[in-house]
Amino acid sequence: MHSKRSTPLALLTLVLVSSCTGSGTAALTDPPSENPLLEEWTGPYGGVPALDRMELGALRSALSFAMARCLEEIEGIATNPAEPTFANTIVAMERTGSDLDRVMTYWGIWSSNLSTPEFREIQQELAPKLSEFESKITQNRALFERVKAVHEGREMAGLRPDQERLTWLVYNGFARNGATLGGEAKKRYAAINQRLARLHTQFANNVLADEEGYVLYLKKDQLGGLSEAFGQAAASAAEERGHQGEYAITNTRSSMSPFLTFSTERALREKVWRTYYSRGDNADKHDNNAIIAEILQLRHERVQLLGYENYAQWRLEDRMAKTPERASALMEAVWPAALARVQEEVADMQAIADSEGAGITIEPWDYRFYAEKVRKAKYALDSDEVKKYMQLNKLREAMFFVAGELFRFEFTPVPADVVPVFHEDVAVWEVTDKDSGKHIGLWYLDPYARVGKRSGAWATAYRGHETFDGKKTVLSSNNSNFIEGQPGQPVLVSWDDAETFFHEFGHALHYLSSNVEYPTLNGGVRDYTEFQSQLLERWLLTDEVIDKYLVHFETGRPIPADLVSKIKKSSTFNQGFSTTEYLASALMDMRYHSIDPTGIDPDSFEREALAELNMPREIVMRHRSPQFGHIFSGEGYATGYYGYMWADVLTADAAEAFEKAPGGYFDRDLAARLVEHLFAVRNAVDPAEAYRAFRGRNAKIDALMRDRGFPVPAAASIDSRPQE
Repeated sequence: MHSKRSTPLALLTLVLVSSCTGSGTAALTDPPSENPLLEEWTGPYGGVPALDRMELGALRSALSFAMARCLEEIEGIATNPAEPTFANTIVAMERTGSDLDRVMTYWGIWSSNLSTPEFREIQQELAPKLSEFESKITQNRALFERVKAVHEGREMAGLRPDQERLTWLVYNGFARNGATLGGEAKKRYAAINQRLARLHTQFANNVLADEEGYVLYLKKDQLGGLSEAFGQAAASAAEERGHQGEYAITNTRSSMSPFLTFSTERALREKVWRTYYSRGDNADKHDNNAIIAEILQLRHERVQLLGYENYAQWRLEDRMAKTPERASALMEAVWPAALARVQEEVADMQAIADSEGAGITIEPWDYRFYAEKVRKAKYALDSDEVKKYMQLNKLREAMFFVAGELFRFEFTPVPADVVPVFHEDVAVWEVTDKDSGKHIGLWYLDPYARVGKRSGAWATAYRGHETFDGKKTVLSSNNSNFIEGQPGQPVLVSWDDAETFFHEFGHALHYLSSNVEYPTLNGGVRDYTEFQSQLLERWLLTDEVIDKYLVHFETGRPIPADLVSKIKKSSTFNQGFSTTEYLASALMDMRYHSIDPTGIDPDSFEREALAELNMPREIVMRHRSPQFGHIFSGEGYATGYYGYMWADVLTADAAEAFEKAPGGYFDRDLAARLVEHLFAVRNAVDPAEAYRAFRGRNAKIDALMRDRGFPVPAAASIDSRPQE
């Protein structure tokens, strides 16, 4: 999962990002004295955030000042008596908001990595104020008229392509977010945004509360089937929570998934499964169903003020898919094949259960457990055996190797006393160009789960690349929730977790490879922005990575060739499960946002919609509605969860290009084209044009179907051009 900073700032509209997170201007309002969150970043590498001096008590005053200063900067642009030009309007907006940018970097770390009840109280209080601030920009009529004048003026013809795209992005950000409204509609639009900001924050905090509040503590005799490494990690998690001598199964995916895969205690598997998939759905103060209903109703009302039929229609207008129908068509092309594969998988699992005399019918809490048995039976592949070769530190070295070969990046550890960090777990590397030695940026890694850290894995950027007012280098960060083992013991991860590690590193490489001039162009189009990271997963299974970095944690010997062969042969194994649980969430997202939600009961709607889709009873959607943070804790992925599959079509198609290249996955010429056309340009080029520049044509769905071992339909391509 990618976000600009994993903060509410990333959830605000494009125009706010372009207007008030730029390079900054001279002070207009005196800042509060000695507020560490507002201080200019100093030190090496062009300045770094003072992560060791974060003071939660300084957040309210820092944010209030930063918003006020940004609004003064914006007002100065809006009231400029000179004729609107690209320089005095669009570029001037890019320069605003450096104070806010710094404050929101700290906000994002508290929100995602160091959340506490105290921060959540402040977050709940300030989220509506951020929304009000945003509305003051998007509804500044004089500012919009200046932007519109540049967008529609004669100067556009003389701009460079990236400058023309920047102008369009800024104009589109205003036009699609209420700038054209007046009177009561304008007031109502702003009020809706404020209420949504509060609801999004409340939704996310409810999920986090359930993740922290529901922990299963076990005794040693209840660890049947679980590895020694898992047991050690669970013991550490219990000790951290004051339960010495016990074993904690936390309510996060990184703990739930391996427990359901290996635990021989069926009753405990059911308990862990029910607890995990009931987050936000426990009919208590943290229940999210009423919040979902209100969010959907407010989103629907808001886009109707703009003249759209439904939220999905509004959202997809500027995405690659363009329309809900085109996005749905892709998902519906894959859905039947996924369902058919699930039937085969369940039959295989039931056969094993019957042969063992289990006397059960496969239930959702059995799927992972018996899938592992099928994997062993069909491919003689033991996931726990694979794990012995998947050392976290070695995987990090493998990622550095791939980045060095493809991007010519070199990673050098930064001493702990040189760059401040917000937690002792965090480490930092300097990124340089292998050939010239030129400094490119920093890469932060926060790898381990802890109380107050949201679940999952994500990438952020504390500072993006830009050159329009002096070069600024990238400060990127990867964040994971691996379970830290006993001191001195290597952290072993599953193959899926290793792929996720590579995936999120792909986002970091996207940040680090940027060569754009303006801050706004460091953004992305949601159904395209996952492509680069999904593509990087492919290098985990290359011979060069396997031979050098997948070594046994005790003997140091490379992973055996026969085990590698089993991994490759099983690459399409369990695709029914993984595709169906994902697509169910993506299809639900589209359905929620394609209807009039008046009076909706999310619990009933979810059940009825899944029944219409013939959702297998043995599988639950990857993110049930009450915990679907992608679409209800903000709007970044709302009606955009399908984008992972849209991006996967591009991924499969691009991967085939590498497979056919003379140098394979490390072909220098193709790698150079990859960086030039698909990474370095960020959002300075329309994604469809960028992909065609790399591949020479549009991507085709048949590569995706081959990838998953599904029947290939009549070849179809995807692009961002309107249908004729």
